[in-house]
Amino acid sequence: MLDLLRRRRSIRKFQDKKLEPWQIEELVKAALMAPSSRTRRPWEFIVVEDPELLKKLALCKEHSASFLAGAPLGIVIAADPGKCDVWVEDSSICTLLLHLQAASMGLGSCWIQVRERWHIDHKTSSSYVKELVNLPDAYQVLAIVAIGYPAEQKAPIEDGQLPYHKVHYNVFEKPFFNR
Repeated sequence: MLDLLRRRRSIRKFQDKKLEPWQIEELVKAALMAPSSRTRRPWEFIVVEDPELLKKLALCKEHSASFLAGAPLGIVIAADPGKCDVWVEDSSICTLLLHLQAASMGLGSCWIQVRERWHIDHKTSSSYVKELVNLPDAYQVLAIVAIGYPAEQKAPIEDGQLPYHKVHYNVFEKPFFNR
């Protein structure tokens, strides 16, 4: 698992190559296996392969989403806040599992934050995405995950890059790694 975590990096450049149906199904299965508070499963996933729709979704916010237009696949992660008070956490777990499954398959992925972001037309990014994918009003969009074959290489994360100073032992003042 640590090797997979070291290799998983945010990929924003993708090859012009579609994913196979079985690959998409494996990604979706991973997300559906996510643990959920009280097994409420407030999330929904919209699997997007349509290049024109991906280009429109890439405009969901002012910055940091344009690379979605070059991805062969985007998965919109949404949830109904009325079903569960921890919908953000539950949906975030699904999103992380998508990233890990993609990495385990040799695919690249990148999280596009939608919740609490703004579209250029003075509407929320969530509202913009909801309109594009016909999501019912009760739902909120957490994120979009861009997935595809990587067209860029990033070095794995080395142990020396880890922020060990962020880990404490019993009390905040005591470093875990100096015990």
